[in-house]
Amino acid sequence: MGMKLEPVVQIGKEGVTPSVVQAAREAIKKRELIKVRVLQNCMELPADAIAMVAERADANLVQVIGRNGLLFKRNFEKPKIELP
Repeated sequence: MGMKLEPVVQIGKEGVTPSVVQAAREAIKKRELIKVRVLQNCMELPADAIAMVAERADANLVQVIGRNGLLFKRNFEKPKIELP
């Protein structure tokens, strides 16, 4: 499912800022599964930056491949993804 997604949150030169975390929270609430991209100008390691966003947004880190990562959090009010 994550392969088809476009990144909705991008981490840039400033790193993991409160606005990045807030954007991730809002996107996860609407979509449940989001893709995060770490841009080339970010000083942090991609895996570390994505893990930090997941932790601060209270989401599960599903996968990190290169500079992209998938975050998931179940929306119990309006679930969109069926898990087995």
